[in-house]
Amino acid sequence: MPGGRVRDGSASLGHDIGHCSKQKASIRMVSSAFSTYTSYLVLNRDINSSLSRVASQGDVASNTDYYEENIGKVTTAEEFVNDYRLFSYAMKAYGLEEMTYAKAFMKKVLESDPNDDSSFANSLTDTRYADFAKAYNFSGDLAKAQTSAQTENLVTAYQDSFTQEETDIKSEVSYFQSKIGSIDHVNDIIGNDRLRTYVLESFGLDAKYTSKNYLSQVLTSDLNDPDSVANQASNDAWRELAAAFNFSSDGTVAAGETAQSAEQTSDLRLDYIYNKSTYPSDLLLDANQSYWEKHVAEAGSASEITSDARLLEYVKTAFGLRDTMMASSVASMMYSRTFAETIGNTELLDYFSFQTDGTVAAGGSAQTSEQATNLEAKYKTAFQASQADAVENAVSNFETRIADVKSIDDFFKSNADDDDANNDDVTEIWDVALRAFGIDPSEVKMTALRKILSSNLEDKDSYANQLDDERYVALVKAFNFDTKGDVDTPLLAQSENVTQDFTADYLSLKTRFLKGDEREKAGETATDEIEYFEKKMESISTVDELLSDSRLVNFLLESQEIDPKSVTKDELQQMFASDLDDPKSYVNQLDNKSFAKIVASFNFDTEGNLTSDTLGTVQQRGDVFQTVSNYYRQTLEEEQGDSNEGVRLALYFERKASSITSAYDILGDSALLNFFKTAYNLSTYFSSQELEKQAATVEKFVELDKLSDPDYVQKVIQRFTALYDSQNGATDSAALSILQGSSSSISADTLLAVAQLSAR
Repeated sequence: MPGGRVRDGSASLGHDIGHCSKQKASIRMVSSAFSTYTSYLVLNRDINSSLSRVASQGDVASNTDYYEENIGKVTTAEEFVNDYRLFSYAMKAYGLEEMTYAKAFMKKVLESDPNDDSSFANSLTDTRYADFAKAYNFSGDLAKAQTSAQTENLVTAYQDSFTQEETDIKSEVSYFQSKIGSIDHVNDIIGNDRLRTYVLESFGLDAKYTSKNYLSQVLTSDLNDPDSVANQASNDAWRELAAAFNFSSDGTVAAGETAQSAEQTSDLRLDYIYNKSTYPSDLLLDANQSYWEKHVAEAGSASEITSDARLLEYVKTAFGLRDTMMASSVASMMYSRTFAETIGNTELLDYFSFQTDGTVAAGGSAQTSEQATNLEAKYKTAFQASQADAVENAVSNFETRIADVKSIDDFFKSNADDDDANNDDVTEIWDVALRAFGIDPSEVKMTALRKILSSNLEDKDSYANQLDDERYVALVKAFNFDTKGDVDTPLLAQSENVTQDFTADYLSLKTRFLKGDEREKAGETATDEIEYFEKKMESISTVDELLSDSRLVNFLLESQEIDPKSVTKDELQQMFASDLDDPKSYVNQLDNKSFAKIVASFNFDTEGNLTSDTLGTVQQRGDVFQTVSNYYRQTLEEEQGDSNEGVRLALYFERKASSITSAYDILGDSALLNFFKTAYNLSTYFSSQELEKQAATVEKFVELDKLSDPDYVQKVIQRFTALYDSQNGATDSAALSILQGSSSSISADTLLAVAQLSAR
């Protein structure tokens, strides 16, 4: 079974390439003309040139072009494995060329979830299969209405809107109060947009559609004249507005008077706060309390209190009464014990001092000072509980419901349609979304909102863009609906499956070779960094944002075994500005291909902005780049193996060294095992030992925790090549010449030293 056999990670060592171009021949000549180590050095010290020569070969270039042009057209694993040219390219790239025939088996691998430890690919002993599954994404990224970052940002904006509302209300109140003292003509209000709006909105009147002329006529109305404009209005608010000012019929203020008395200005302030507040803020709490104290002191009966909607609301809030309870019933509860006992609530009787007929006794008041103080405390407690619930319930409802939204139709599903009847009084999720972006629900119809949310912002003629309102653009960006109204895969700086690959690499590197408490502690620290990285990847939208966060940059570099101190921000900016399709671009000229891998893993254009152009179907840009890079490297190693298997093994070991985390990684890979036995001059008896003994021998000779150190890796390769040449009778090997010219026994270490000298 493929999963259980010993793997040959170098992709069929000894396989005959067949017809080779002159370029192939020139590369092979390197191996035939020099010692194995010298040949390896010539290739590896300018690996970019070596790989470029491979890439330019006719058959390699043709196969690569075909792969890059067609991988984006594949949508299923079935299509992939049935396109032999495409499939064989990929299999060779990941060292699985010898399994190209096993299409059914590989289809099962490709359909495995690489992030599920129990999936088919991850259950196989040979990790090449898991690597292959990770390189493709046939399950697709998860489509969702919002990412966690989008939800968090929207909820934060929603919560912040309440603080902003208070700030805005205070600002307008302060502005009006600073101006009212200097107003001496009605036109001073009519001609000032802020003052005019403040006056109208204080009474719940429409500031947008009320004409200036009509407002002027109301403000100059004689309330003693039943035929005046204010008295003729059907809405009592107009009469209340006229009574709030002291303008004469000609619009002036009489000598010795002001446009408003201090009491009128104070009352208008309470009205403005009440009508402009959309949630129970602390500002509204204070305003309601002031309104209550003023008007209750003037009340002569319980019915006078309950006939005022604001006073009635105060009582209902304080005592937790139903919104639907009639005003007359509430009034009766204040003074009638018989009625209160009948409905089972006598609490209100203790907070008021009405006579049994519901009136205030001569010389008395509706409340004693103690009753007033106690009711104030009760109201404040109930109000603040409502204040917290109003926001928390709306947020909780939004977070719960948005997770189940699969289309715009779901988004507009009412709480009342939900199975949970307790949601009936909770803010609808579209209201939460609109408020978060400063949009009043009355501004936009549902039909228009549907068009907005399904707009493609990359199309300048889309409905949302045509509105020329950044609030609607921000609203669209907060969700992931396609033009058909269905949820889509979110466009992220890194696709989710790519981010998971980087986090897996990071965790592995941070915990490998550690044991016990040390490993656990390192794992916890790594997990904290992973959570930060994953969260930020949902909100990063430009290269500048990415590179300005050193924590993210360090994570990326360290996940690819790059020391953050070895690269500057300017260098990273040049890398991200590089054209990955241009072999001569800055990032492609770097010896360390991990930098290009990092750049390719992001969905940024060369200007550093988020783009959907880099998105593939089953393979993201970074995985395509890695597949092609792997193919070039595999081809180079194969061609070297045609003339010198030692060079191929050395190149293979150099490539795989940093991924080796245990002795069993070497023992389970026939190419690495061959390299190891040669490097340490082990007899054929070695492989007949028990596996545990073999592992112990590997750990004795190889310092596994140093295999990520390039200098150490080179020392091991030097040892291997010296022994390889001596064992294979290389005619130009200095080490072999000494052996042939001496009758004494020469140790492997001596041979190594000689080989090192000859390579200088």
